[in-house]
Amino acid sequence: MSAFRALRQAVRVSSRTGFSAARSSVAVRPAVSRQILSASRAFSISAQRFGSGSTDVTFVQKLQQELDYENQENAAAGTPEFVKEFTSHGVWSIEDSAGQDEVALSRKFGQETIRVIFSIADIQSEPEDFEASESEEAAEQSTSDYPIRVSVSITKANAPGALNIDAVVQEGQFMTENVSFYDDAKVGTELTAEADWKRRGMYIGPQFDTLDLGLQEEIDRFLQERGINETVALFIPEYAEWKEQNEYVKWLGKVKTFVEL
Repeated sequence: MSAFRALRQAVRVSSRTGFSAARSSVAVRPAVSRQILSASRAFSISAQRFGSGSTDVTFVQKLQQELDYENQENAAAGTPEFVKEFTSHGVWSIEDSAGQDEVALSRKFGQETIRVIFSIADIQSEPEDFEASESEEAAEQSTSDYPIRVSVSITKANAPGALNIDAVVQEGQFMTENVSFYDDAKVGTELTAEADWKRRGMYIGPQFDTLDLGLQEEIDRFLQERGINETVALFIPEYAEWKEQNEYVKWLGKVKTFVEL
């Protein structure tokens, strides 16, 4: 579960605890007992319709509860406004395939092709300072505060090679960690196992923070001019959270359908 969904879950559990406590103070009437008996019979009959396990029905019921909750929390369908706003400027295109973990932002800058790749996997684990008592509102506010690793590749139509920048986006900023250059553009940009293996044996340049301060500033200006800026740094975590949520809902539906058949 993503860190942000974990915060929502904490709020959800808290509200349910209060509701359960109120229900426990009400005496169970005979009519309720008959309902429980009827439900148990229905469970016995329904269980035979699924696979071969006695837990299938309750598993499907729980999956449906999660689907109902997530769909209620995210009732708005279609493309969210923040995505429409980002793409309306006509600068960046979003490369996003359903079911895939990685997303790429791409654009043209003169003779250059620039791609910014990030993964929704970075928001799967809880941050070290996560506390179950935090509210859902705090979770939404902390989206841009959560660090997400990105890989920026720059290639030129009129020159060989690829310039790669490894960075982290957090709190609306790109924090560069490494700048590397690959003589073969395919090695520097392809996301294949072969290309990854070749990159491992190459010199990737010094750590960014060990460079001369003047050189660091020029690299930052170089990236800023190409649109690697605050706008993109704020967009990436928000988009990653939105995509992860969509993929999670699809996952719930697929698992539910599989268990039901």
